Amino acid sequence: MRINKSIDSETKITLTITADEAFLAKTKDHTLRHMARDMKIPGFRAGKAPLAIVEKQVDSNMLQSDFLDEAINRLYTDAIKAEGLRPVANPEVSLKKFVPFTVLEFEAKVEVLGEIKLADYKKIKKALKVVAVTAEDVNLIINNLQTRLAEKSEVKRASKDGDEVIIDFTGVDAKGVHIAGAEAKDYPLTIGSNSLIPGFEPELIGLKAGEEKTFDIVFPKDYQAKALAGTKVTFTTTVHTVNELKLPKADDDFASKAGPFETLKALKDDIKKQLTFEREADAQKNLENELLAEITAKSKVTIPQTMTEDQVQRTEDEERKNLLYRGQTWQEHLAEEGVSEEQHRAQNRPAAEESIKTGLILAEIAELEKITFTPDEVDIRIELLKGQYTDPAMREQLASPDNRRDIEGRIMTEKTVDAIVAYALGK
Repeated sequence: MRINKSIDSETKITLTITADEAFLAKTKDHTLRHMARDMKIPGFRAGKAPLAIVEKQVDSNMLQSDFLDEAINRLYTDAIKAEGLRPVANPEVSLKKFVPFTVLEFEAKVEVLGEIKLADYKKIKKALKVVAVTAEDVNLIINNLQTRLAEKSEVKRASKDGDEVIIDFTGVDAKGVHIAGAEAKDYPLTIGSNSLIPGFEPELIGLKAGEEKTFDIVFPKDYQAKALAGTKVTFTTTVHTVNELKLPKADDDFASKAGPFETLKALKDDIKKQLTFEREADAQKNLENELLAEITAKSKVTIPQTMTEDQVQRTEDEERKNLLYRGQTWQEHLAEEGVSEEQHRAQNRPAAEESIKTGLILAEIAELEKITFTPDEVDIRIELLKGQYTDPAMREQLASPDNRRDIEGRIMTEKTVDAIVAYALGK
């Protein structure tokens, strides 16, 4: 086999591959033996007829077609290995020369993963943030529990801070168009709980049951729903009920009602333990994110366009599913964001490229660090996940080959991240 490689760009390669006669002869015999398995030739058992006789019995066009498929696939695979290329899509193949079954030359245009220049990740150092839980933190949780366990009594007066109100509300944009998801009926809300958009709850102070109020709220610029971030929404709210809350005293009896605790101290100790665990987990995750961001920023990866577009498409497919669940069409979503379909895709590309880059960097580090996993590790992870579900269909899906591959990828990522964190912390 002769290979001529032409570099069209950092991620596009053209291979011109010429086969040798010995390979073509073996491939022809292999193709004939494969075709003979399904042939019935008088005087011979299935698959036992001499190849010369088989060749006379088969359709010549079918023989050439099967031969070319087999030869090109094998030659292309061997050429990719020989050149050390990492394809990201199927090649575009064009036949240049073919004399059955002695001459074969073809061209394969293939998109490949570009060069990866890793940052010196072993030298990047970080410190794990020390977390602390104060008595004030614990008391805030205690106050929330008191509110949940409070006695409620309906009152006819105007609402005040600390009351629970049962409300309906709807939100519209500047054009008066209803915003999907910005509505609720018979929604219980404790004024002062800060559980809704900042500025929403104070607007409800002073309202009596049966009263309606319309007011504007500007969503925070960092609001998780990008379409609403920084925008003004007009809410119309109707109060159905005002409930006064009588908070229980924070004592041992309260602790026993809040959970399996004999004393208030035991409850507070458990709250502190849980808050510490959560904050330590957050600190660990923040460290990992900072570390990956720095390694990614300091590394160079040339990403093929195909990979980026595939990632953008996967992101959009997931977005469409979520919109369907919310009862909103794709066109309504685009109109809400004020963008065209192409502009929407353009907005998603930077995040897609960053995600791909980080994934490729982790894969490269995993290879350098010789990170592996065992089938038992995957089996244990699957069984743990199965324990969270009782639905037979879901449990079966968790054991599927696709899910297994997904879990294998997660385990590799976790182990790789653990390795770079160990370097960062000097362990």
